Amino acid sequence: MATGVSRVIYRCEEAMETQQLDLSDCQLVHVAEAIYHLMRHTEVKSVNLSGNVITKISPKFVLKFNLITQLNLSHNQIANLPNEMVDLMLLTNLNISNNSFVDIPSCVFRIPNLQELLASNNRITDVDGESLKAAVSLESIDLTNNPLSRKCREELEQMKNIEITSSSKEEEDWEDLNV
Repeated sequence: MATGVSRVIYRCEEAMETQQLDLSDCQLVHVAEAIYHLMRHTEVKSVNLSGNVITKISPKFVLKFNLITQLNLSHNQIANLPNEMVDLMLLTNLNISNNSFVDIPSCVFRIPNLQELLASNNRITDVDGESLKAAVSLESIDLTNNPLSRKCREELEQMKNIEITSSSKEEEDWEDLNV
């Protein structure tokens, strides 16, 4: 435990110089109050929380790190994001890959300057096409290795203003049944 805490402190001190907070692989279950305290006088531009066991991002995270342009939440156990994410006015890159999402939270599509969304290796079966169309700054979205429904795949193929990457899917025998 002590080594994990000292690693977090070291990385927070490092971020005071680089403006890039890298807390990847620190066995975090959430962003602790102490991290906000350590970083209170630092203008952080990017945050990497990948490779932890985080299940939830708090609205306080958005408030404290509202100047970030990049956020990596990959390889955690997150299934949803707070609506306050829309307040990340400078965020251009968001990585939510390898988590527990069954859909893309609607707040993601409303992040004003989001250009790239990485959402591979989740449990996403459907994407809200209208919300996706309304995300005018979004240039690319990676949905590889998600169990997207046939209807969703067909809808995504119609989108021309955004680069969408997804895995090709072999139709399962049961999917062809008209019940």
